Amino acid sequence: MTTMNLGFEQSLWDMADKLRGNIESSEYKHVVLGLIFLKYISDGFEEKYNQLATDGNDEEEIADAYIADNVFFVPADARWEIIKNHAKQPNIGQIIDNAMIVLEKNNPSLKGVLPKNYARPEIDKTRLGELVDLFSFKIGDKESRAKDVLGRVYEYFLSNFGSSEGEFYTPPSIVKLLVQMIEPYEGRVYDPCCGSGGMFVQSQKFVEEHCGRKGAIHIYGQEYTATTWRLCKMNLAIRGIDGNLGERDADTFSNDLHKNLRADYILANPPFNIKDWGGDRLKDDARWKYGTPPANNANYAWISHIISKLSPRGIAGFVLSNGSMSTNIREEFEIRKNIIEAGLVDCIITMPTNLFYTVTIPVCLWFITKEKKPHTNAQNGHDRKNEILFIDARRLGTMVTRKHRELSEDEIKLVADTYHKWKYDKGYADIKGFCKVSLLDEVRRHEYILTPGRYVGLEEASVDSEPFEDKMQRLTSELAEMFAKSIHLQDEVRQKLGSIGFDF
Repeated sequence: MTTMNLGFEQSLWDMADKLRGNIESSEYKHVVLGLIFLKYISDGFEEKYNQLATDGNDEEEIADAYIADNVFFVPADARWEIIKNHAKQPNIGQIIDNAMIVLEKNNPSLKGVLPKNYARPEIDKTRLGELVDLFSFKIGDKESRAKDVLGRVYEYFLSNFGSSEGEFYTPPSIVKLLVQMIEPYEGRVYDPCCGSGGMFVQSQKFVEEHCGRKGAIHIYGQEYTATTWRLCKMNLAIRGIDGNLGERDADTFSNDLHKNLRADYILANPPFNIKDWGGDRLKDDARWKYGTPPANNANYAWISHIISKLSPRGIAGFVLSNGSMSTNIREEFEIRKNIIEAGLVDCIITMPTNLFYTVTIPVCLWFITKEKKPHTNAQNGHDRKNEILFIDARRLGTMVTRKHRELSEDEIKLVADTYHKWKYDKGYADIKGFCKVSLLDEVRRHEYILTPGRYVGLEEASVDSEPFEDKMQRLTSELAEMFAKSIHLQDEVRQKLGSIGFDF
């Protein structure tokens, strides 16, 4: 699944990349994305300005009209025409910096967001001017504006930078599957580690595709890294999305910016297996209702934090490493057991490898909800409190490059439809090797291990054709689960023997 189909996006990327010179990719993304953002909001302002100019008002008198239409006010010396006319001048970097400064001054929501270091010596001013020319002549007409070409170019460039760095960007096929699963039609949408904001953008697209109101969802997010927080602010602004990301970047665990929030939908791709997350300073935190997470791994701290943010009818979908489904670390096991017994775990999906750009680690998707009974006004559905749906999606996806796999639109629909058929009582049936509904009693017998392969079984026809790499991954995963279970049983035996005075 590609993120878009512009026809010229790859050639535009190639041309822009040639102008990078000696700037590191991690820095160059801010140069490029900042320019695209500047042109986007300048074009939007010019379009609105031309509409309002016929009324004969001066700019200050009609400034409120821009706010009403979610259009940023762009002062004369920050408009793209000025940037374009000075593209060949040696002071083009300073002119761009000045444009960013006055933009922030006139638009409080952009305070501290825009890059303002184009004048620094490391940036070749000739190449910077060529980059301005590139965006001026390739994506500058009214037809482009109508088709939201600049917004799509921004998204394409963001994804390409994400493919090389990965930390701030969740692959589109994963984001789309998460959103399709939880169906955020209206309400509060929250991401506690929002990166560049892909979850929010896709949620807004979901609402628009299902004929919902533009303001039907309310965005709340938090991001730890300052540069990524700024990317997210720009990404939301360029899509016309109003979001509350806090005043600045902040650590979700030690400085929760949305303490009183109870979200209807939570989407997240937390960083995996973070060791130094400050858990030793948060042992009595109110978020640890189902157990205190270990201080040397944040995975279950993320799970606990997400649960604490759910509204009474809220649903969460998030990405974790496969180890989270079967870990035997005592604190993690207790939390997993407790949330399963509380009826919070709704669905678990194992995903194929190579979905992420920079790592090959296999991942799973967790879906947690506080409302497993159908709503009083719902026409269908059933009480799922004692059930968990397991889906094994490891055989899905296509390798689009030597290192990267993507899910197709049909595959995303297959997985989401399977979940919805079960959730809404619309003809769901177990499929051997792919999906199975298990009662809690069965999960208890498996020591609360949530790996779908343990429940769905193997599709008989495909056992012999299973690729060696996939088979070894499956077998080693199953062996790790057996080790985890044996260690847990050993601990139980030790405890029972110790209780009657026989320690060993």
